Amino acid sequence: MIYESYGPEDTFSLAKRLGEEAVPGMVICLDGDLGAGKTLFTQGFAAGLGVLEYVNSPTFTILQEYDSGRLALYHFDVYRIEDPEEMEETGFLELIYGDGVCLIEWSERIRELLPRHVTRVLIEKNVEKGFSYRRIEVSVYS
Repeated sequence: MIYESYGPEDTFSLAKRLGEEAVPGMVICLDGDLGAGKTLFTQGFAAGLGVLEYVNSPTFTILQEYDSGRLALYHFDVYRIEDPEEMEETGFLELIYGDGVCLIEWSERIRELLPRHVTRVLIEKNVEKGFSYRRIEVSVYS
């Protein structure tokens, strides 16, 4: 599915709807350039799960955990990962096969560690359509 977002509120709203539909064990691979809106998307998704805490990017910690929603949310930002084996230290493999939802920013950096069934969300800018415009493609891989 392809969605068009004309502002942050559109991106947040789409992500919130997806969070409301999330199921245990779901893995979402969130990709896009710097500043595309990955963290905003995560904030909307977390709202859809009912997460009460403030959601920010775990760029320096790699993982933020949120347990206040109807499902646990494990938010990974793997931008700084040099070697996929570094993910073992975070408990990544246990979490992606657990009962929570894993949302992974910059997932292409650890592609070989990802399970077979994932939802990929690609957020792309197009300045010709406006500074706030985003093309959001949601696809399921199995």
